[in-house]
Amino acid sequence: MRRLFPVTDQTSAPPRDPAHGAADREWSLDELAEAYAYPELAADGHWLRANMVSTLDGAAQHDGRSQPISGETDMRIFGTLRALADVVVVGAETVRQEGYRPARAREAFAARRAASGQGPAPAIAVVTASLDLDFSLPLFTSPLVPTLVVTGADAPADRVAEAVRAGAEVVVAGEGAGVDTGRAVRELAARGLRRQLTEGGPRLLGQFVAADALDELCLTISPMLTAGGAQRIAGGPSVTVPHRLAPACVLEEAGFLFTSYRRI
Repeated sequence: MRRLFPVTDQTSAPPRDPAHGAADREWSLDELAEAYAYPELAADGHWLRANMVSTLDGAAQHDGRSQPISGETDMRIFGTLRALADVVVVGAETVRQEGYRPARAREAFAARRAASGQGPAPAIAVVTASLDLDFSLPLFTSPLVPTLVVTGADAPADRVAEAVRAGAEVVVAGEGAGVDTGRAVRELAARGLRRQLTEGGPRLLGQFVAADALDELCLTISPMLTAGGAQRIAGGPSVTVPHRLAPACVLEEAGFLFTSYRRI
C-alpha cells in the first residue's frame, strides 16, 4: 500500500522485498483508521460517507454483486470504514442481493470505538418503502445492536408490526410511503448516529446525491473491465447541477486505487 495523495512521508513506495522485487508492506488497521478518520463534528453535526467500488469502465457490480470486482485490500478498507461508523445505511435491494448480516464487533477497533463513545459495532439501517424483507434473518434476529428500518409514514402497517416483532427499530423519515433520504440522515443523527456510512446500492446512493446529503465518497477503482450493462455506483434521476467534490486521499495497491472525495 502506498499513498499517492496528499503527498506525505508515506507517498513513496515502501521498502521492496528482495525475493519478489515488489512493494509489499501491508498497512495496519490503525493506519487505515487514521487515513479514513471522520472529520471533527460540531455538537449538532453529522457526516454521511459512501463506500463503493467501480471497475475502470464504470460497473458497480458483476453478475449482480460487488464482490467479484473487489479485492482483499478493498475488503480491509470496507471493514475499517464500518468499524469507524455509528451506523451503516443500506438499501433493501442490496440487503436482499448481498446477503447482509449484522455488523460484528472487532477487537482491533474496540479501544478506538470506546474512546469515541461508540458501542461495540455499528447499527445497520435498512432504507425501504415496502418493508419487503425477511425478518427471520440474523440481520434482524441477532444483531449486537438493534437493526433499524427506515421507512415512510404510510408504510404497510402489517410489515411495520412484523419488523417490530423481529426486534427492529422503525424510523419514520417521510410523509408518504417512501423515504426522504435527507430527512433519514437527520433522523439517524438525532438518535446519536452521527458518523454515517452508506454502502448503497446504486439507487440509494443516487437518492442521497439528489438530496445533496452526501458529504464524502470513498470509491475503490478496480483495475478490471467488464463491459455489459451493469449499474453505475449511483442511479436514478440526474441532478440539475453536478455536485463537485474535492480529493482528500488516494491510496494504491496491486493496481487498485482507493480514493476519498469530500464535500467542498
